[in-house]
Amino acid sequence: MLDTKAAPFQRPDQLFIGGKWSDPSSSSIIEVINSGTEELYVAVAEAQEADVNAAVAAARHAFDKGPWPRMTHKERAGYLDAIADEFDRRADDIAQIWTVESGTVFNVAQPVSQTLSGIYRYYADLADDFPFVEEHEPKGGGNVGLLVREPVGVVGAIIPWNGPALLIAHKCAPALLAGCTIVVKASPEAPGSAYVLAEICEKVGLPAGVINVLTADREVSEKLVRHPDVDKITFTGSTMAGRRIASLCGERIARCTLELGGKSAAVVLDDYDVAAAAQTITGSTTFLTGQVCSALTRIVVSRNRHDQLVEALGEAFRAVRVGDPFDAGSGMGPLAMRRQRDRVEDLIAKGVSEGATLAAGGSRPAHLNRGFFIEPTVFGNVDNNQTIAREEIFGPVLSVIPADNEAQAIEIANDSIYGLNASVFTNDIERAYSAARQLRSGTVGHNAFRSDFSIAFGGFKQSGIGREGGKEGLMPFLETKTVILDAKPASFDVF
Repeated sequence: MLDTKAAPFQRPDQLFIGGKWSDPSSSSIIEVINSGTEELYVAVAEAQEADVNAAVAAARHAFDKGPWPRMTHKERAGYLDAIADEFDRRADDIAQIWTVESGTVFNVAQPVSQTLSGIYRYYADLADDFPFVEEHEPKGGGNVGLLVREPVGVVGAIIPWNGPALLIAHKCAPALLAGCTIVVKASPEAPGSAYVLAEICEKVGLPAGVINVLTADREVSEKLVRHPDVDKITFTGSTMAGRRIASLCGERIARCTLELGGKSAAVVLDDYDVAAAAQTITGSTTFLTGQVCSALTRIVVSRNRHDQLVEALGEAFRAVRVGDPFDAGSGMGPLAMRRQRDRVEDLIAKGVSEGATLAAGGSRPAHLNRGFFIEPTVFGNVDNNQTIAREEIFGPVLSVIPADNEAQAIEIANDSIYGLNASVFTNDIERAYSAARQLRSGTVGHNAFRSDFSIAFGGFKQSGIGREGGKEGLMPFLETKTVILDAKPASFDVF
């Protein structure tokens, strides 16, 4: 039977640095709170600047002197496959951690956690056919031109709290295949998945310093971003934090990949059934209690069907059972933490004060007296200039915005600093494709919330820089080198 109270990892009071568990430099701890009960889940060591320096030094030594970047891609792929096997064995641990820390319901967390291993195996398989070395005919002298893709170096991977295990995988798996070494900086609110990764790295015998794991808050995390021995930062989190990271990386021309916020639009065209759209949108909104950067939170519909859609969404939202995320009957769990619920409540209040129509939800569920719960909430008659239409809420709150016609609907959808995700609801594939090409968004789905890391994921505008997932997600961990030779070397295929 699953123990939902005990954290399923062994050394929360230590840090994983240089291939071994180490005592932190101070006695400072971070208390991780169960989002559904508000009780203490686990206390983990809080890294300080000295710990960041030690982790970076271990990663630097592993890159500069260790075997990892000097292995073939196929050799590194063997470790990725071994890590994948261990994640298969630990899938229920990951699901339990995710449910407790972030609030996603367990009957969703469990099947999603079983997909983690596939990310590591996908990148392991790229060792066979990805063009790490391409042959070209040089035009400016020499007989053989080689385009070589080499590891970028030491990577600082800064992980958010909403879906940590998945996001760790999409950063670490491609970085490992490339030959990089990594410092994983876990979120203070959700460090458990990073601890599981460290235990797995130890078990499979990953060379010392290739992956290092610590947990720190923002001030100490900035030391990682500023560190001169870190070649690249890969970050998922808020746009505000992303701006800061980008500016710090810019000071020293460090590479960075940023997967940031969103205020994604669903454009519901006049030929699509309103009730069907409402059911689909409700299902995606309640996933992870709306704590998803790519969630469809602005619903743009023609003015003459606005009230009908608001009514349908309100009915669907009121039918969602909010409760214990480990209860199989719950359709939505809590928000991850108190400050997140406070933020959502503040923005709901702002929506009301600015004149939007509260059509459903808006309060804490009356039957739940503990846990960071909030009702799924629908606003109608939202103006795209209102706060709830401009700011990322990161909770189960929808804004329904009326438009005069299809052209204005697309204009409204694009009128945002963000451009992470969007969807078009129509039965006409030609209209769907035409609208998709006009929407300024990193992903555009059809008749549903869509997101596919096996192709690529990332945003336009202030939703980020770079892509994660698929072959595109490997490229940011590689530097491109041109080599021009008089003849082809015998070791051409070694690396």
